[in-house]
Amino acid sequence: MSRPYLVVEWNDTETDAQGWLVVHNFMKGYTGGGTRMHPSVTKEEVIRLAEAMAYKYVACDSGTTGGCKAGISYDYKAPDAYAVLRRFLIAMMPYIDIGVSLGSDLGTKYEDVLKIFNEFGIDIPLTKSMKQDPAVLQGIKDFDRLMKTRIDGLLLNDAVTGYGVAFSADEAWKFKNGKDGAKVIIQGFGCVGASCALKLSQLGYKIVGISDANLFVTCEEGLDVQKLIDHKNVYGEMDQAHFEPTYTVRPNADWLDMDCDIVIPCALEDVINESNADTVKASLIVEAANIPISSKGDEIIRQRGIDIVNDFVANLGAIRFYDAVIFGLVKPDPQAVIDDIEKLCRKNTYQLFSDAKKQNRYQRDVAYEIFKPEVSDLVEFADPSEKAAARVNG
Repeated sequence: MSRPYLVVEWNDTETDAQGWLVVHNFMKGYTGGGTRMHPSVTKEEVIRLAEAMAYKYVACDSGTTGGCKAGISYDYKAPDAYAVLRRFLIAMMPYIDIGVSLGSDLGTKYEDVLKIFNEFGIDIPLTKSMKQDPAVLQGIKDFDRLMKTRIDGLLLNDAVTGYGVAFSADEAWKFKNGKDGAKVIIQGFGCVGASCALKLSQLGYKIVGISDANLFVTCEEGLDVQKLIDHKNVYGEMDQAHFEPTYTVRPNADWLDMDCDIVIPCALEDVINESNADTVKASLIVEAANIPISSKGDEIIRQRGIDIVNDFVANLGAIRFYDAVIFGLVKPDPQAVIDDIEKLCRKNTYQLFSDAKKQNRYQRDVAYEIFKPEVSDLVEFADPSEKAAARVNG
C-alpha cells in the first residue's frame, strides 16, 4: 500500500469521539470520498479506505478527482451523533473549502453532510477554479435537483451504488456462465444492500437471505425484497412483524452458513476473515462494502478459487453519479444516470474477469494493476504563481 498524502486526526471536545481525514491523492487539486461513523472505525481503516477511493476514481473514468476518506469512531445511533458529525466537519472545513469533497458513508447521511456544509456557506466542496466555472456550477444545480428524484421508488442517491453492484454481479455471473435464477445472500440492508437486492431481483436473481444488525432472514423460494424495503427502518433494520410465514429467522452471524451462488457483503469492513472464509459456500463474492474481506480472509478465498468483484470495481455508483453530473458527462436525468453506471460497471467487470482469465490470476491482483492511480497533484493554490513555485521547490 502506498503512503497517503495527508492524515489529519481529530479529538472531540465534548465526547470521547475520535476521527480522521485521510487524503490519498489529489487530482487537479480535487479529492473525494465519504465520511463514515461507527464505533469500530480506526485510523488504519480510514487510510485503507482512502486508498481504495483513489483506485475507485480511476475505475470511475474520472480525470478530475483523487481519493480521500473520513472516519469517526463513535456510535452512529447515539442521540448526539449529528452534533459529533457537525463538530468533525467544522474541524475539517479548511480542507473542505479548498477541494476536499466529503460525502456520506456507513453511519452518516448525505443530507446531514450537506446541511452542515450549507450552514457554513458551502454547497458542494470545490476548488477555486471549479467555483468559477459556469459549467460546473450548472452541474451542481443539476446534481442538487437529481438528489430529490426517485427511481423504482428509491431516492436516486440511495439507489446508484446498489444498482451498480447488481450490474457488476450480473456481468460477473454471466461471464462465469452461471445458471439462471441464481441464489444470492445480502449482508447488510442499508441503502446499498436494499437497492442491490431490489435490482438483482428485477434481473431474475433469487434473494434467499438478508442479514442486518439484528438478524438473518432466509427463504429458499426467495424473499419479497420490496416488502422488506417498505418496512425497514432508517438504520437498514428489517421489521419481523412483516415477515412471511415461510421465512426463517436466524442469528445475523449465520449469514455465511446458507447454500447460495453469490454472496454480497454490503456493510462493514473485514466481515469475511480468517475465522469464516473457509465456510463461504458461494462461487462468487461481490464486494458492495469497502474492504469487506480481510487480508488473511482474502488469502483463503484466493486459495479456494472463489471469484470476486472487488470493491472499487463494484461499488462506484455514487461517485460516478457525482462526477458524471457535476462535470457534465451525462444527461441530468435519473434513467440516464443509471444507464451510465450500468455501462461503466459492466465494462469494468468484464475487463476484470476477462484479463484475470487470460492471465490465470486472482481478480483482486488484476484489478490493482488495471485501476492503479498514477496522478498525485498538489492542492490548488489561490495564486497560480504559488502553485508553480511549489512545484519547483517541492
